Amino acid sequence: METIRPKRTRRVVLVPYPYQGHMTPMLQLGSILHSKGFSIIIAHTKFNSPNPSNYPEFTFLPLSDNMEGFDTSLWNMLNVISTINTQCEASFHDYMVQLIDEEEVLGEVACIIYDSIMHFVDVVATHLKIPTMVLRTNTAAYMHSHITFFQLLEDKAIPLSSESRLQDIVPKLHPLRFKDLPLPATSETPQNILDFLHSYMDIRSSSAIIWNTIDILDHSKLHQLKQHWKVPFFPIGPFHKMSPPKSTSLMKEDTSCLSWLDKQAPDSVIYVSLGSLAIIDQKELDEMAWGLAKSEQPFLWVVRPSLLNGSDQANEFLPKDFVKVTKGRGCIVSWAPQKKVLEHTSVGGFLSHCGWNSTLESICEGVPMICRPCFSDQMVTARYLSHVWRVGIELEGCIEEAVRKVMVGEEGKEMRQRAVNMKRELEDSVKGGGSSHESLEGLVEFIDLIE
Repeated sequence: METIRPKRTRRVVLVPYPYQGHMTPMLQLGSILHSKGFSIIIAHTKFNSPNPSNYPEFTFLPLSDNMEGFDTSLWNMLNVISTINTQCEASFHDYMVQLIDEEEVLGEVACIIYDSIMHFVDVVATHLKIPTMVLRTNTAAYMHSHITFFQLLEDKAIPLSSESRLQDIVPKLHPLRFKDLPLPATSETPQNILDFLHSYMDIRSSSAIIWNTIDILDHSKLHQLKQHWKVPFFPIGPFHKMSPPKSTSLMKEDTSCLSWLDKQAPDSVIYVSLGSLAIIDQKELDEMAWGLAKSEQPFLWVVRPSLLNGSDQANEFLPKDFVKVTKGRGCIVSWAPQKKVLEHTSVGGFLSHCGWNSTLESICEGVPMICRPCFSDQMVTARYLSHVWRVGIELEGCIEEAVRKVMVGEEGKEMRQRAVNMKRELEDSVKGGGSSHESLEGLVEFIDLIE
């Protein structure tokens, strides 16, 4: 009797960087490509590993990372990156050899798509002659700001001689100011950070770049970066609108806030979350709490356990009487199902760190933003939200005033209308004939033909 072999299909290996802002778009990209007929393999660190039960259609390969007991806080990020790249290479190599050996039965490994922070992937892929592509999890505007930053360093235009110039517009980088650059413009940048940024910008042997962005948001910078990298670009965002609504969260979501939102009036709630990594001090925690209290607006506030200087229980340090003063008007959770929150009709504004996933999720639901950027790409995104797309305001000082401006002020109404218009444009981009839809079709064809 003839043996029935499983159907052979082209396999794509995805290698995410193991933090929420990078893991989420990689898993979403996996779902998008799976819907196009590819078999998806996720090679991931054991640290912050995704939940395989959320993606039974994927194959998950845990990489040995030696991260147990390691300091994985924001302040130790360069050491985290170095350790991951050193420790994961051997097990990734072994997995890839095994996948190649299985090709006759299970299908060819078409390519590897990886986050460029995980640069060990290129070493293995080059050795085994497997094509690669890079996934950019942020905007083209942010990546372009790096190129400009290095040019400013070369021209000795930075560091600035005075902090008074931080508000000045960077030449050829409008609307960004010196204070919006990815690194401080008033001090020398340590060499190890410069080395990391050079590495992050390097696409190495990759044959294309996939972007979780949209042409209408990033058109001019995408065009400029094409001249820089000279490989095909595939801007197919927003990923979360192109993929099934599955949880990508690395932390347990408190869904009880959704029933609380059900009881609130339309567009009345200000949602507050500074993402999965940002930390603030006690002074800002107090200012945020009393600003929300004095605004007299209903609020849903994500107080992540490590939000306060990396502590274990930030909610225990909220100001005395704050919870009592805001009883019935406020809901505090340690982590929220953010996409569902922003989709909710009662949410009318988002006080955010302006991480790119959060930004896309907000503007895709027509929710205007209060921008409180913390690090990395967030300053660039905040500036674009407030001065290019004009669907957000920068938080400068008084939280109470900012919340009132967005939630009940005339400026907030105008922003909300622009946000609703932008939502429609982004919806059109993922439909047939839209820029992201067409770019995805091009990506699928590119992978099918890649050698």
